[in-house]
Amino acid sequence: MARKDSGYTAEDIEILEDLSPILHRPGMYTDPVNPNHALVEIIDNAADEGLAGFAKNVAVTLYEDGSAEVVDDGRGIPVDIHPKKKIPAVQVIFTTLHSGGKFRKTDKDAVYRIAGGLHGVGVCVSNALSTKLEVDVKRDGAAWRIVFGPNGQLKEPLRKTGNAGPRETGTRVRFWPDAKYFDSPKIVPADIAALLRAKAMLLPGVKFTLNVEKGGKFETTQWHFPEGIRGYFANAMAGAEPVASSFLGERYISAQSESDSFAEGEGALWAIAWTADGELVNESYVNMIPTRHGGTHVSGLREGVYNAIRNFIDLHAMGQRGLKVVPEDVWSRANYVLAVKMLDPQFKGQVKNELISRDAVKLTAQMVRDPFELWLNQHVDEGKRIADLVIRQAMARTRAAQKVERRKSSGVAVLPGKLTDCASDDPERNELFIVEGDSAGGSAKQARDKEFQAVLPLKGKPKNTWQDSPDTLYANKEIEAIALAVGVDHHKPGDSPDLSGLRYRKIIILADADVDGSHIQVLLLTLFFRHFPKLIEKGHVYVAQPPLFRIDVPAHGKNKPARKLYALDKQELASLEEKLEDEGVREGSWSVSRFKGLGEMSPEQLWETTLNPDTRRMLPVLVEDGQLEISNDIFNMMMAKENAQQRREWMETYGNLVDADIS
Repeated sequence: MARKDSGYTAEDIEILEDLSPILHRPGMYTDPVNPNHALVEIIDNAADEGLAGFAKNVAVTLYEDGSAEVVDDGRGIPVDIHPKKKIPAVQVIFTTLHSGGKFRKTDKDAVYRIAGGLHGVGVCVSNALSTKLEVDVKRDGAAWRIVFGPNGQLKEPLRKTGNAGPRETGTRVRFWPDAKYFDSPKIVPADIAALLRAKAMLLPGVKFTLNVEKGGKFETTQWHFPEGIRGYFANAMAGAEPVASSFLGERYISAQSESDSFAEGEGALWAIAWTADGELVNESYVNMIPTRHGGTHVSGLREGVYNAIRNFIDLHAMGQRGLKVVPEDVWSRANYVLAVKMLDPQFKGQVKNELISRDAVKLTAQMVRDPFELWLNQHVDEGKRIADLVIRQAMARTRAAQKVERRKSSGVAVLPGKLTDCASDDPERNELFIVEGDSAGGSAKQARDKEFQAVLPLKGKPKNTWQDSPDTLYANKEIEAIALAVGVDHHKPGDSPDLSGLRYRKIIILADADVDGSHIQVLLLTLFFRHFPKLIEKGHVYVAQPPLFRIDVPAHGKNKPARKLYALDKQELASLEEKLEDEGVREGSWSVSRFKGLGEMSPEQLWETTLNPDTRRMLPVLVEDGQLEISNDIFNMMMAKENAQQRREWMETYGNLVDADIS
């Protein structure tokens, strides 16, 4: 049932700068591969009208000339004069960054309290990167049009084009992407179709249509799932043979739940099924935005489902002596669709392919675990079939690990005394943290998961090994300890070293988030790049990203309890503080503290921010194709003793580009 218009006018459009930042660095705001993301931003706005209960139909048309059009029957973008900018609100929305009607999230009755576009950047991107963009609006008994030209400049000011019926409302946007900003100027219809299909699932009351022009004719596809996720998941799983019936559920925080962590309306919708073979269905969404790379909400689903199945196996005495079931066993054959609603989601970049909100882990796990445990114990036979599949996966994984262990056991490995090893013998699962100093090493040992995480503390800064001979490399005890712990001998680029002794799939450099820590990272990366290049080539080396700042935010109203946020650097700190202001948190009410080093963090903080696979941030160390020689030249300039003058010239040329914190 459509909602009554709650007064959507120019005053609802808040301004948080022209389009020059987008034109200067388009890759920061959109995916430069093709204009799909620019179109998705417009689709998201139309879909949010459906989420708010005002739109029943959203139609997307892809024309042969490369342009795209989105039409919805929502309320229509406001056309009255904005009180601050003194121009029509529709013009503000398409030309002013950080503007829109979605920032007011503190009011629980706000229409856009939980919506997709939350940064106020979206349609500005579409406009800035177009050669032309047209907007037609019907509302309040009139039809209006505004047109923008290249780079989002106003071409035709807003004008009334005619009358509209009393029930005729909605918005039409058509844009022509500017080819110079994209690798390919063509929109990919298959990707847009997948997006509309998913939005139809998430909005059962809205019909989505895609028209694709071919040879002057239009091919039309419609999606409408009145049953929501149930019908969508059944459609996605067509042809597959699940070992048990699907587990579907929906759970949100209510006013009566008195949650100490989450706001009213936050929660999750899900469908899960297990199959013994075949392709898997793995889809996740946050506020109707597809998160193709998953993120912390998927980690929460994994956690909740894993704990429920592990408890079911224990309750029914299905476990086997010596066999440990790990999350990968539960998850390796799971099909799922997950849709989470969050008040203030944090994404990795404007393209929003991955959710990084740490709260999402706890939210999703909390929503899913109890209902799934209840479902398993109400459907015991089906629960046992799922558990049997999980146990078979665990046995197969254990057998594979034992084969590797038998291959390695021919030689006696002498491990360094400083190494605090993990319990697991499965190198495919194990991780080694190479940590700066005994103090940080002690914190990491307390914080780690002893099952699969090992810690090797280093004494002081490692040696610069760029010009060391392989024959003298192990004269340094710290470097010898690294090689012994890793289980791979030193080698040269182009060699084919024996990696069967590799003891950890991930070797993670963990240093303080300051200048000294960065120096240690460079010295260790030099060691691996020069003397263990195969580990980098195979993707085994990572750099951890511990936060530099902690923000303690006080409770804010009934729906926002006190919480702790973490920032990697000053730029992220400023971004988080801006978001807190947008939420309505009083400026100055939160406190910011700076971590002087890893050893200053409590084990709980170090686990949550840096060690926990579900919430940490890490950078994989990779050399792109064709970049090996360039990387080698850079390392040589930076690390070779005889290149001091070259380094000085480089620093004089590029030093101003480095935002170094040397306090």
